[in-house]
Amino acid sequence: MIEIAGNTYQFGDPVVIAALGGAGIVLLVLVLLIMAVRAAGQSARMTAPLAQQIGLLGQNVQQLGAGQEQLRGGLQTVSDTQANAQAQVIQTVEARLSSVQQQMQDRLAENAMRSQRALTEMQERMKETLHGSSKQTTTSLTQLQERLAAIDKAQDNITRLSGDVLSLQDILSNKQTRGAFGEIQLLDIVSKALPKDSYSLQATLSNGKRADCLIHLPNPPGPIVIDSKFPLEAYEALRRAETEYDRNEAVRMLRTSVKKHISDISEKYILEGETADGALMFLPSEAVYAELHANFPELVRAGFDARVWIVSPTTCMATLNTMRAILKDARMREQTGAIRKTLKQLHRDVEIVVERVGKLNTHFGQARADLDGISTAAERAGKRAARLDNFDFEEISPDDNARVVPLAKPHP
Repeated sequence: MIEIAGNTYQFGDPVVIAALGGAGIVLLVLVLLIMAVRAAGQSARMTAPLAQQIGLLGQNVQQLGAGQEQLRGGLQTVSDTQANAQAQVIQTVEARLSSVQQQMQDRLAENAMRSQRALTEMQERMKETLHGSSKQTTTSLTQLQERLAAIDKAQDNITRLSGDVLSLQDILSNKQTRGAFGEIQLLDIVSKALPKDSYSLQATLSNGKRADCLIHLPNPPGPIVIDSKFPLEAYEALRRAETEYDRNEAVRMLRTSVKKHISDISEKYILEGETADGALMFLPSEAVYAELHANFPELVRAGFDARVWIVSPTTCMATLNTMRAILKDARMREQTGAIRKTLKQLHRDVEIVVERVGKLNTHFGQARADLDGISTAAERAGKRAARLDNFDFEEISPDDNARVVPLAKPHP
């Protein structure tokens, strides 16, 4: 409720509302006018620098136009200069090209002459070379013929060697000849390792069995048998096996063959009280020996259990050298009495030598004393002879006149 000039008005009265709205509009218009005036003043203040900048921009545009005119003149000058320079370069290049062309023609002519001379010289050298080559070819053909003759001889040797190899294959293909081959190889190894009286070949035991080689070792261990075995067929079948079935069959055959050899040697050549408690099975092939130790360790253990030791040519030589040491030690023990007797006699001889050396030393001492006496006497005799050589009568003293023999005058 508002009271104006004694009149009271309600806020909800339409007249009051209209009056308030008009007053608000007027107030708003005044505010807008004030803001517009302020904005106009600010715009005037802001447009002043802008006008200055526009003026400066105009001046710059004018200067830019002048610069463009100057640039256009400079470009024209540069274009003219470049055209002149290009003309000069073209003239220079043409002159140089003509000079180079003349030089090239001169060089080509000179090279042609050189080539002609070189070709002539080369033809001469080729003639000489061909002449020398003909001689060398003749010599080479002669040498080639000699070498062909040497090759023919080598071919003959190869043919003979092939025949020897085939004969060796024939030997190894037969069980009896293969056994003889193993025995010969065993004999060669044993004869090189042991003295002749320490082994026997094809020795017959008490059970009637004949051993390939019997080594006469002392007790213990006693004589030991070496028997040669060569399971070549089973080994070759194993090497040739291509299928799993063939390999299994070859393995079975090799196991059966080696086990049988071990069993035969154990039963035939290990006799209690007559031979050693073990025997050696000699394999004349290093390949078979290596195959057994590499892929069939159970066969090696079976040999150990049966006291049959499998040896190859290499291990057999090592074993025989050990046996040789045993034989040497045994023979040394057998000769111990004789050695002691010989040592006693040697000791007596040494004592006699010592006694005689002592006596000889005494004689040498006496001779040395005699030599010293002789040396002293000779030295005294030398001094007296020197005095006699320098003798002078005027030097005789009066006391010595009585001892001087007077000289008698001769009678008339």
